[in-house]
Amino acid sequence: MTKILLVEDHPELRDVVQRQIEWMGFTTITANNGKEGVVTAVAEKPDLILMNSIMPEMDGWEATRILRSHPKTKDIPILAATAMFRPADLKAWLDVGCDDYIVKPFTLDELSRKIRALIS
Repeated sequence: MTKILLVEDHPELRDVVQRQIEWMGFTTITANNGKEGVVTAVAEKPDLILMNSIMPEMDGWEATRILRSHPKTKDIPILAATAMFRPADLKAWLDVGCDDYIVKPFTLDELSRKIRALIS
């Protein structure tokens, strides 16, 4: 079964998105911040990472840079989940190595399309 790592610091949002991902038929593992996300990704080797941007301890950009440079995680697709929607912000995600991004708030259909495109 496809395993998705959800890196999100807001517990309520993390729970909602986790339920949505599981409703799509995927297994989820979670991390509360970028630092925890890096450790979890290396240990669990998920099929996809859904990465938040602004988090305590380590933001999503730094976590993505580290994941892209690590031999165990460099090829895992990363989908950025961000509330920042300016073109420069979205380009910054792609520049650090994300494969795609989704802007919050997003619908279940949008999330499903993005995830399925990256894991197919």
